This record gives sequence, structure tokens and C-alpha cells, in this order.
Amino acid sequence: MKDLVGTHDLLMVTLDTLRYDVAAELAAAGGTPNLARALPGGNWEERHSPASFTYAAHQAFFAGFLPTPVAPGPHPRLFAAAFPGSASTGERTWVFDAPDVVTALAAAGYHTVCAGGVGFFNPGSPLGAVLPGLFAEAHWEPEFGVTAPNCFEAQLDRIATVVPAVPPERPLFLFVNVAAIHQPNRHYLPGAERDSRDSHAAALRYVDRHIGRLFALATSRDRPCLVVLCADHGTAYGEEGHTGHRLGHEVVWTVPYGQFVIEPGDWGKPGDWTDEGAR
Repeated sequence: MKDLVGTHDLLMVTLDTLRYDVAAELAAAGGTPNLARALPGGNWEERHSPASFTYAAHQAFFAGFLPTPVAPGPHPRLFAAAFPGSASTGERTWVFDAPDVVTALAAAGYHTVCAGGVGFFNPGSPLGAVLPGLFAEAHWEPEFGVTAPNCFEAQLDRIATVVPAVPPERPLFLFVNVAAIHQPNRHYLPGAERDSRDSHAAALRYVDRHIGRLFALATSRDRPCLVVLCADHGTAYGEEGHTGHRLGHEVVWTVPYGQFVIEPGDWGKPGDWTDEGAR
């Protein structure tokens, strides 16, 4: 990443609560064609999250502790806040002298934008204001949250107004927390009365239908864009009696991860995208 800072825009997307097993199964079955198109080799990388719920995971992510490959490490990190004794800072790691990557990118000339989703990005409370408060520009409204069936589309509509307003000479760091997969997600599965692994998968299919528009928006400024796409944690649907997250179960700690560069034109223009994909 240290060779890309300043020349590339950066898009970081957290698909809140997405389980690795569900994401991998859908990709293998052709159920998420846009994500498969974007991911290297069409597949998610299996990784471990540094935390089991949104607030803790994002604090770690912004300090440079992204989900870790499941094989034994240490694994060099993409970016890292400088601190003595770091065992995972490699030759290609972008090391910054700041407590978080948002502050560091702002110091490097980036305009930083947050489009929040779940409650930890709702600035209506002191706790909810912490993460979005890192950014120069932060957006959240109830239509972006977990109870809104069209939440991702609402976020994209807002992003479509934000991106063109960024001065073209300034690189952009756009962070998007997608709430759709988080409970409640039964509204994505017609007839479902409760959340389940199946409604979790249906929520991911909903996100996949619209993710191409996000990639088109991210490359609409005629700059290449480095994308980091992952879950912050997974969630349980009755495994060994567990429901939800903020607990130490394999389905919570194991998350999907993808990292790639997209170029202007790769995903067309934002207006090319409809509910069913690109025209």
C-alpha cells in the first residue's frame, strides 16, 4: 500500500456481520456474481477478525489490524500505526505516525468520508459518534440502518452526491459500513418469520445486486482505487446454542476478506446500474 498512497483512491467496505461460510458457499454456487467478478480468482479469502463485534473490530481495523489470514503468521499488514516492537510490519506496509488510518490519510492529503450503517455509526449518542468522528465528512440516517430493507441503496444514493463534490486534485478515502446483512435480515427472504442462515444469505444477494454501483462510484473520479472488502465479524444462528455475536465462536471469528485494485471504467458508470445489475 505504501506505493499507492497519494496516487490511488481508497475504498474500505465492511459487510457488517457477514459469515465466511455463507459468503464462500454463495460465491461457489454463483449466487453473488458481482462480488465474484471483483474478488481475486472469484473467491473470498478466509480470515480471522480481531474482534467479535462492530465497535471493537473497527477500532482495530483503523489502527491497521485488518482480519488476519488463517494460516500461521506473522502476516505483514497492509497499513499500520507505528509502534515499537510490531512483528507484522513488512517492507510493503504503509506505516503512519498517527493513531488511526483515517487521520493518517487526511494528513497525506486525502478527503475522508464515512457512510455509516449499523448503530455504532449513528452519531446520535456519544459512543456512536466516536467512529464517524474520525472522518472529515460522515453520513448516517435511519434509512442506512439495520431495519431499513433498502439501506444499501440509500447509502449509495448519498454517496452519489458526495463523491462528485470532492475536489478532483484530492485523493479520496471512502469508508462504507453496510448494515443489510446484520440482524434483522428476514425481510430479504419472502415469508420468513425469523432471521436464519438462509435470510443471511438472501441479504448478501441483495448487497451483491448493488455492489457494482459502489465500485462504479469509487472509480468515477478517473483514479485507480484500492479496495478493502471484508466482514467485521460473523454471527451465530443457533450453533451450539449460540445466537448473535460478541462471543467467541468460530462462525463469529471467521470472516471473508478481499483486497484488489479497480481501474476507471472497470465497472462502467454509476448510472449504468439497476436493481438487477449493469445495463
